[in-house]
Amino acid sequence: MADVVDPNSRIADLIGLLYVLNNMFDGKADLYMLEKEMEVDLDELMPIVYTASMMGFVLFETGDLSITPLGRELIKSSIKTRKELIKKSLKDLEPFKTALSLGEFELENLLEALQERGVQTFNSPTGHHDVELTLIEWGIYSGLLRKDGDSFVVKS
Repeated sequence: MADVVDPNSRIADLIGLLYVLNNMFDGKADLYMLEKEMEVDLDELMPIVYTASMMGFVLFETGDLSITPLGRELIKSSIKTRKELIKKSLKDLEPFKTALSLGEFELENLLEALQERGVQTFNSPTGHHDVELTLIEWGIYSGLLRKDGDSFVVKS
């Protein structure tokens, strides 16, 4: 199964998670304690936990979450460096891995390619919206992609 950026995860949530983990828990916390401190339900917390883990910013093992050196670097960096770190971390995650292979694409082309690769995350009634939001939230913010009319283009 491919590693996929959860469509319910946001960059602001990533930064918030890393700040709380680093500054309030000295880099390591039980998920239950983190949930209480951040005043969110586990259902709201898990999308960013999984995404942050796949991106290499946290380690998630047996209910404990710990920030990685890359996660610490992210929260201590300038905005420009943050974007570069996020961009680099996205390249092996879907839908970005497939987007990179396409170069330039419209959403329908990307959704078809993802389905061909067995990525089912965006194969739902909200899949079109979810993939578009993910591409904009993570891909455009990081500088990995740009939007050109109805198309997305991988930036070099």
